[in-house]
Amino acid sequence: MFTSQPAAPQIGSVENIVVPGPAGSIPVRHYRPAGMPKQEAIAALVFFHGGGFTLGDLDTHDTLCRQLCEEAGVAVLSVDYRLGPEHKFPAAHVDGFAALQWIAAHATELGISPHCIAVGGDSAGGNIAASCAIMARDSGGPKLAFQLLIYPATDFRCIAPSHQRNGKGYLLTASMIEYFCACYLASDADRLDWRLSPLLAAEHARLPPALIMTAGFDPLVDEGRAYAEQLRAAGNLVEYICYEGQFHGFITMGRVVAQANDAVNLCAERLKNSCALIGKQNAMPSAASS
Repeated sequence: MFTSQPAAPQIGSVENIVVPGPAGSIPVRHYRPAGMPKQEAIAALVFFHGGGFTLGDLDTHDTLCRQLCEEAGVAVLSVDYRLGPEHKFPAAHVDGFAALQWIAAHATELGISPHCIAVGGDSAGGNIAASCAIMARDSGGPKLAFQLLIYPATDFRCIAPSHQRNGKGYLLTASMIEYFCACYLASDADRLDWRLSPLLAAEHARLPPALIMTAGFDPLVDEGRAYAEQLRAAGNLVEYICYEGQFHGFITMGRVVAQANDAVNLCAERLKNSCALIGKQNAMPSAASS
């Protein structure tokens, strides 16, 4: 895994912290771009790593988080949520939302803007990010600026045609998905819970703008596209991009897959532009003061 990743860029600072969670402390790695004093409130991405809710940690996605931090000019807070098989659903989702709430509540001391917090992640992490966006809307906050969903799992019924079409011969296989399900799901009934299958949520309106990125030879490609269509139909701003010739997991492989670096650049650009737009909106005088 690490041999396919590009060299990790040097950034301003990296700090390992812990935040309180419902089942104990949650490790978080806080990345900050160079040239940004800690007292300056900047935009932030709360990031959730992939790995089927069973694999992955802060180190597996350290390079990607550094790339997004450097290229987008935002703080990145990578959340090390609980994993299966020791911790069944909804442990990862509960940890993810608890970390997001704590980060938003402590924005000032973290040197981030409470008005420009995004969520994002790849694969299972994209699933957590999408679910956190819905939870934040339904819980009255935090108000999110953007969601960056990189080949997200959105429907654990696993019925999209791409599960059959791309279920063998590529990095993520149908049998591997079922292994991850066995590790994380407490029962098959969990597949219908909207937190695990955000495509099945009752309401998709009033969610943050999204970039949904998929790969053409990924079992998850059809459900990623379906989620983009559902968000758009509900009135949200959505950009959907499919790297047709790529496979699940490619974005971290910039040493051997040149298009991975293009994908990271695109994610960083969209993240930067979204947060810049929020900043302009916050700077505009209100009707009452004009």
